[in-house]
Amino acid sequence: MKKHIGPGRRLLALVSALAIAAPSVAASAELNILTWEGYADPSFISKFEESSGCKTTSTYVGSNDDFAPKLAAGGGVYDIIVPSIDTIGLMRQAGFVEPIDTAKIEGWSDVYPEFSGANDVSAEGSVWSVPLVWGSISLMYRADKIDPKPDSIGVLFDEKYKGKIAMWDDKSSLYWTARLLGYENIYDLTDEQLEAVKQKLIAQKPLIRKYWATAGELTELYANQEVWVSNTWTGLQSKDVNALKKGFEVVEFTPKEKAEGWMDSMQLVKGSANSECAYKFFSFMLSAEGQCGIVGSTGYFPVNPKSVSGCLTGADAEAKKVNNIEFVKSLVMWQMPARLDKYLEVWNAVKAAP
Repeated sequence: MKKHIGPGRRLLALVSALAIAAPSVAASAELNILTWEGYADPSFISKFEESSGCKTTSTYVGSNDDFAPKLAAGGGVYDIIVPSIDTIGLMRQAGFVEPIDTAKIEGWSDVYPEFSGANDVSAEGSVWSVPLVWGSISLMYRADKIDPKPDSIGVLFDEKYKGKIAMWDDKSSLYWTARLLGYENIYDLTDEQLEAVKQKLIAQKPLIRKYWATAGELTELYANQEVWVSNTWTGLQSKDVNALKKGFEVVEFTPKEKAEGWMDSMQLVKGSANSECAYKFFSFMLSAEGQCGIVGSTGYFPVNPKSVSGCLTGADAEAKKVNNIEFVKSLVMWQMPARLDKYLEVWNAVKAAP
């Protein structure tokens, strides 16, 4: 069957209509941020508030699929959003965000050019987002329960671990399954390929303990010994689980089918009443305090290698891929699917299946 190429046209039409009905313009005096767990930790955000005089309130998402509905229905709440590289283009196309004036951002020139010049970060002659942090999505397992040592995505589909498997509640589950099935065009799957992915995931459902939504939820599933193996946000959840010292350790690994790569960046919501504070926030998050702070709270990788020269050295710098942009090339970097609406339809059909 011939593919129908298009950047999620029906979804874009829907969110654009909602955006007109409910423009996301936040009230002044407080910077409201729609972001991820660990990205607004008090250990470094308090320093921003003290130095800038701008107060912040953060709301957390569990998936990139949360941004459009929350912005459309938010009643004008948010100033800054922090979607991943496969979602920033949708935010622009839907009219939720406005162009960024990089001349107002300290540290912009020190960001890896592979990120500052990436597709959708820069588009239509303007810059639309400010890179913040990056990393990969790997697999994680309990070393005392999973045997032999896994090396493939297939461990998430192994009947031997029925009831002890968790998968992220996100359309990227389609990407994982497509790679397991040997498809290389994971962001532009045909109808037949998507159907095969859907059936594989539906067959997996009896093995799944939980589709997890947040870092904290997955950490609890491991802590309560409900889950032995899952995909994971590399560096964050393994650190949190092992810190609990529950008598076991979890181990991360990159499957032979490769790991996914991502980059999260900050976008300015269209019509924000707090753009002055927003630009101060952008600059802070690219500074030493911001980059060292977010790397410390999440375990992810910095986008500004110059800023972390004081807090990441030697083995720590090597582990966080400082000045090792080549690592990006080893990952399957996220992209917005050519038929985003179709991918969401398939993922929702998987979740709705008995």
